[in-house]
Amino acid sequence: MRSNPLGDLEKLLDCVGRRIEDGMSTGTGFPVPGEVDVDVVETDEAYVVRADLPGYDVENIDLTLVDGALRLEATRAHETDLEVDRYVRQERTGRSVSRRIRLPEPVDEEGISASYDAGVLTVRLPREREETRRIDIE
Repeated sequence: MRSNPLGDLEKLLDCVGRRIEDGMSTGTGFPVPGEVDVDVVETDEAYVVRADLPGYDVENIDLTLVDGALRLEATRAHETDLEVDRYVRQERTGRSVSRRIRLPEPVDEEGISASYDAGVLTVRLPREREETRRIDIE
């Protein structure tokens, strides 16, 4: 049985549309070059972002929070082994990746923390809480 090429195209366009709307990966399996795989978890206290960055040094990972979005950029330098005359195969090249993750609500910028362990970057973004204030009536 032949697959419907228009159906495949519709699925791809739906995936692209969801990525644009969400500002984050939809987990549909369509890889995007230069993009980082992430999980975003919402708890009562914070948003937790986990990003796969194997082979990157923490000094080459840049995190910024701009206009309600977490921007992650990482660069891995091209490694060369000067003692080897010729490569039989060379697939590990330098690579730059980036990802912009829109957050659904404002976060407490002062409380943001990040850690990097075994190739996984974890960023904890505490949710901003509005305090209840009593209003005096004159």
